[in-house]
Amino acid sequence: MAHDGHDHHEHDHHRGSELSPIALRVKALESLLIEKGYVDPAAMDALIETYETKIGPRNGARVVARAWTDLSFRRWLFEDATAAIGSLGYSGRQGEHMVALENTPETHNMVVCTLCSCYPWPVLGLPPVWYKSPPYRSRAVIDPRGVLKDFGVELPATTQVRVWDSTAEIRYLVIPMQPAETKGWDEAKLAAIVTRDAMIGTGIVQVSA
Repeated sequence: MAHDGHDHHEHDHHRGSELSPIALRVKALESLLIEKGYVDPAAMDALIETYETKIGPRNGARVVARAWTDLSFRRWLFEDATAAIGSLGYSGRQGEHMVALENTPETHNMVVCTLCSCYPWPVLGLPPVWYKSPPYRSRAVIDPRGVLKDFGVELPATTQVRVWDSTAEIRYLVIPMQPAETKGWDEAKLAAIVTRDAMIGTGIVQVSA
């Protein structure tokens, strides 16, 4: 059942003009995800502080940035992701058996866990509320393009969407495409633009205007 978040955010309306363009986009996306049933507003409030710190996803972002800048590491990552990721110091429970998925113009990878909420904690931190929700877990398999559209991602018709089902044995990390305009950037600058959603496959990496 979808949740009505209107009353929940009523107190924000009188000061809406104070929100930055990015904050407005976040609010709009939150409202849409609540409406679609991906997110329970009470659960989101209880956990949003944790997710805003982004401590976990910064590890994954560094893995992606290294893959974008170091060809030998990139090859190693796709041959043995667990070892390659471990070499950067990111390993442990929920990250024992990692597989890296490469996004290309031809193929977009998206991760779901249909049976529970298996998630690569060492590189992505705690799973977001919507990742564990039944609407995401079912629709990601049935209608992945529709889910991507809900997240604001519209891919070319020529791009194949592949959905990967995480298990207790295998966790996936999506390596998103590097924006062309970031060629030549150093690792730290690249890592700063890699989002958690891009590493799940529900987002793409973009450079802020």
